[in-house]
Amino acid sequence: MKKKTFILAFAVIMIICGCAYGFSDVNQGDWYYDNVTDMTNSGYLSGYDDGSFRPSGIITKAELVSVVARVNNLEAKKGQSNHWAGGMLQAALETGYYDWDEIPPTGESFDEPITRQLAIKIVMKAFLPNEKGDYNQVSGSVADFSQLDGRYYDSVIAAYSNGVVFGDDNGNLNPKSSITRAEACAIIMRAANKKGNLKPYETPVATEPPSAVRKGGVSENGKLHVEGTRLMNEKGEGVALHGMSSHGLHWFPSFATENAIKSTADYGANLFRCAMYTGEGGYISNRSVKDALINAVDSAIRQDMYVIIDWHILSDGDPLSHVYEAAEFFAEMSERYKDNPAVIYEICNEPNGGVTWDGNVKPYAEKIIPVIRANSDGIILVGSPTWSQDLHEAAKNPLSGSNIMYTCHFYAGTHIDWLRQRIADCGLPVFVSEWGTSAADGNGGVYLEEAQKWIDFMKERGISWANWSLCDKNESSAALVGGANIDDGISDDELTESGKFVFSNF
Repeated sequence: MKKKTFILAFAVIMIICGCAYGFSDVNQGDWYYDNVTDMTNSGYLSGYDDGSFRPSGIITKAELVSVVARVNNLEAKKGQSNHWAGGMLQAALETGYYDWDEIPPTGESFDEPITRQLAIKIVMKAFLPNEKGDYNQVSGSVADFSQLDGRYYDSVIAAYSNGVVFGDDNGNLNPKSSITRAEACAIIMRAANKKGNLKPYETPVATEPPSAVRKGGVSENGKLHVEGTRLMNEKGEGVALHGMSSHGLHWFPSFATENAIKSTADYGANLFRCAMYTGEGGYISNRSVKDALINAVDSAIRQDMYVIIDWHILSDGDPLSHVYEAAEFFAEMSERYKDNPAVIYEICNEPNGGVTWDGNVKPYAEKIIPVIRANSDGIILVGSPTWSQDLHEAAKNPLSGSNIMYTCHFYAGTHIDWLRQRIADCGLPVFVSEWGTSAADGNGGVYLEEAQKWIDFMKERGISWANWSLCDKNESSAALVGGANIDDGISDDELTESGKFVFSNF
């Protein structure tokens, strides 16, 4: 593994114009204003480089434990991981804030979102370990108490009984969902103030992400737009984005953490694609996968990378099957990231199963694009039938509007000259949002000679691309060998043959 340094961000920023310490999105009157102000005043919190605090952003296990540990004056121990928070998490583990299986000290889950029930346990163990509560009273007042895992009963009951935690407007705790930065501040402050030991932190550490302007990143190219068939930066110069796609976020979350994404940027990638499956146990049946997506998107933004929010339809091949869910999702995402030039929206991964451009994909796009445009004029990527290869059909009846590109997906062992010719002939702005060095099923090969033809073809035309995929799945298209731990970067021996080829082309 290739050692990298990661620094926990804690900085104090002055109060300006009624915003908490200059945070552009924390204002007097917000329910979390006092908590964020007090914690920032004591030196435990920082905002991002753009001046925001992102109160609705998801907090990770490492971030929450590190803040709790520092507020409680723990000293870092020698950790079992090179992760930036490894020392603090080791200290918290040894002090008994949580159990080994909840956050293994080896670090593979440090950057995953933390659940509410685990966050509450950690806060109560840290500040109010001897407090109790009334089971009957709390279990009767918390509407979804039955969803709580038994190991968290005592901590949650104590937290409710002592005013550290309150339910939502419907009386729900939502114990297994993630917790936001604002919510985390609130429960930490309530518990710390009840204990009475909140003291200024003596030596805050400077903000790290992004550590530097990435070559070809957002700081250099700014807001993107489409002219003719080309993707252009805000200065009107042609730009090509190169990077990795995650595999399914609900299957391989450890390869879509900030450390994992940063490791691709360190090799020169300026793009990361977040593949949120809709079917296959993904978003449609498991809404919590959205938390992993938001965490990955925010991580890529902090690394100065462009990032694709991918509505990854596959077995649900007709995008109209879940058009209402898609509209709701993209309304939320485009509102959340409406002023961020890094975010690109891929609204249908690979339409398939006999769907047509005119009958299915275009009508779907015409419903979803206006939803995004209500908040953002950012780049929108649209797939086409036959797993995003029927560009010739889209070219006969293209979508109206600006900053729209058409995706093409290829796998070097299956798709060869005929698909390159189709791209050359279609006259559309094309973005290769997924490609692999294998055959179309992810296996076979790797076909490096044909993959090089594709690389040369895309380079000649300034076509942006994301490779499938950053994971250690046992298939030849995977970029990482089995068991790769990339918390501290990616070494050459952790790259597969495919991974070495792709990373050398960033």
